Amino acid sequence: MYQVIGTMKTRAALVVWALEEMGLPYELQVEQPQSDRVRALNPSGKVPVLLEGDEILTDSTAILTYLADKHAMLTFPAGTLDRARQDGLIHTLLDEFDALLWTAARHSFILPPDLRVPAIKDSLRWEFARNAARLAPRIKGPYLMGETFTIADIVAEHCLSWARAIRFAHEVPALDSYLAHVQTRPAFQRVKA
Repeated sequence: MYQVIGTMKTRAALVVWALEEMGLPYELQVEQPQSDRVRALNPSGKVPVLLEGDEILTDSTAILTYLADKHAMLTFPAGTLDRARQDGLIHTLLDEFDALLWTAARHSFILPPDLRVPAIKDSLRWEFARNAARLAPRIKGPYLMGETFTIADIVAEHCLSWARAIRFAHEVPALDSYLAHVQTRPAFQRVKA
């Protein structure tokens, strides 16, 4: 059984959602980022941490990729064009969405107050809206990879929901429709219940 360490208000929720989608057994062990236990497992203090026996994995995207590859679910086979496209989408989401949101968070509550630059959020919002407009044409069906739900969709839902929560707006109705559709998945509903 997998052990997921973190909280459902962190990226640990992405791992839990993937495990629910795959129908795999897991135990969520609630730990806040930077707790003594988390720092003992991951020196950065970040969650999620995935325990599989004595093995420790960190970084939500690495964990998602590992689980998807190991169980041959929510992904395309390595070495295929579809997999390369899926990986490209994940990197785009991390570089052009998640990084902006994380920078906004740093300048809101993570950095010491004297190091925060609130004005940076204006440029981050602009860049987010531009990147959202660029992502929409890449959606080729109900999911990012067409008819197949993948770990890229889990990352995308996380980024788009986070953006909505911190009022990073965009003018792309297709992304709103996509987000609403992804959130109807039964595994997502179980995780958010």
